[in-house]
Amino acid sequence: MLYPIGIQNFDKLRQNGYLYIDKTELIYRLVKSGSYYFLSRPRRFGKSLLVSTLEAYFQGKRELFAGLAIEKLEKEWKEYPVLHLDLNIDKYQRADSLDVILNEALLSWEREYGKGEGEATLALRFKGVIRRACEKKGQRVVILVDEYDKPLLQAIGNKPLQEEFRGTLKAFYSVLKTMDGYIQFTLLTGGTKFGKVSVFSDLNNLKDISMDKRFVTLCGITEQEIHNNLEDELHKLAAAQGVTYEEICVTLKEQYDGYHFATDTEGIYNPFSLLNAFDQQCIGSYWFATGTPTYLVELLKGTRYNLENMTQVETTMSVLNNVYGDDKPIPVIFQSGYLTIKDYDKEFDTYTLGFPNKEVEEGFMEFLLPCYAHTDETESQFSIKQFVREIRSGRIDDFFCRLQGFFADTPYELVRDRELHYQNVLFIVFKLIGFYVKAEYHTSQGRIDLVLQTDKYVYVMEFKLEGTAEEALKQIEDKGYSLPFRSDGRKLYKIGVNFSAETRNIEKWIVAE
Repeated sequence: MLYPIGIQNFDKLRQNGYLYIDKTELIYRLVKSGSYYFLSRPRRFGKSLLVSTLEAYFQGKRELFAGLAIEKLEKEWKEYPVLHLDLNIDKYQRADSLDVILNEALLSWEREYGKGEGEATLALRFKGVIRRACEKKGQRVVILVDEYDKPLLQAIGNKPLQEEFRGTLKAFYSVLKTMDGYIQFTLLTGGTKFGKVSVFSDLNNLKDISMDKRFVTLCGITEQEIHNNLEDELHKLAAAQGVTYEEICVTLKEQYDGYHFATDTEGIYNPFSLLNAFDQQCIGSYWFATGTPTYLVELLKGTRYNLENMTQVETTMSVLNNVYGDDKPIPVIFQSGYLTIKDYDKEFDTYTLGFPNKEVEEGFMEFLLPCYAHTDETESQFSIKQFVREIRSGRIDDFFCRLQGFFADTPYELVRDRELHYQNVLFIVFKLIGFYVKAEYHTSQGRIDLVLQTDKYVYVMEFKLEGTAEEALKQIEDKGYSLPFRSDGRKLYKIGVNFSAETRNIEKWIVAE
């Protein structure tokens, strides 16, 4: 079987016999029930393929849809002029970056549809192209914008540049409303709703289907779609991994499923990671290998966010649908796919968010570690393995000596937030260790309590950010933290740890059995 990994062009996919999970019934429903749409989905989730599929449909390429659901549903197969704008092709680091991309697209359209006199601005040129395309083809225009938010995301941390991009896009997109009579259909996609309110403030007829239950499966793959299209491949993957069919289904679900874009809906698998697993016959972390969410780290660090809160975020629909970006990271983290809906409280109308699956949770923590700790990516991955080995073999002093290295040379600017900095580093380290040994922890009032369990050892740890190692150990005793483990047969260690404000590092640890 040919897996469409990296294939974002529908024509190429269909002509060369790649696997296609049929979404055309949903696409037909979409185009027949409205005209202006916005869809937010994480990167590598099939947005570009969706846009390309819509482009082929509106170009009347019926032969590409042979055997698909829409072949029987659509009776007319009209050909419309399509203006396809892809903003995912630059880094947008200069003030003129966006103008260059928009100008290049306009030049291409103007070669086909002509240019009018007096069209001096990007917005006026876009308006003229839409009008002339409609008049020349005798059909209203279809406008497809892929990754509308790329310039805004690239400019996080540079407010003047971001405001310039925002102003350019707002003027450009406002044309869509003024030219309504010339437009048949419009879809704008992006990884987030970042900037949506200000960028589209004049475009109040744009329907956001990002959390619409009717279209949650438009991108991504459902469990039923796996069984309908990849049943034989499931058995082959199980054999390659040396596990049973049932076990491989559970593993795939834990690793790649769990995305919920609305309440009370089925889980969605990450298509890029899932197809890579089938193609390479290996369960890996594929999503993170294709790019790093640097803009999220800038948001998290810039807003001094307590990372432990990400394990269970309680929020409201207004927050999920709103766009803060500059001062609150949760909406952008959710929309980017690093958090998803886990539960909904109907009484209080609140949502609980969490990591969708193991790939996202572990990959995000691995990416964050070198951003917070004094280590590079390679060293941090090696250190986590060493941490696990030390915990499994009872080498406590080696463990804490290595942990000290993660706090070495803490930048001066972090001193004022040293408690949060220590908490975040410890949270990341223990979260990653927890993928290999059982870890339970919570943070509260500048304190981290931790229990690590292996088949031979139990470690009960108390960390004091303001205080002594002796006080930390005494707290373990006074509050009876170790009592649940005293009779289970494993060797029990009680460990008190303190940080020094002067050295900005772990100062001392005391171990008691």
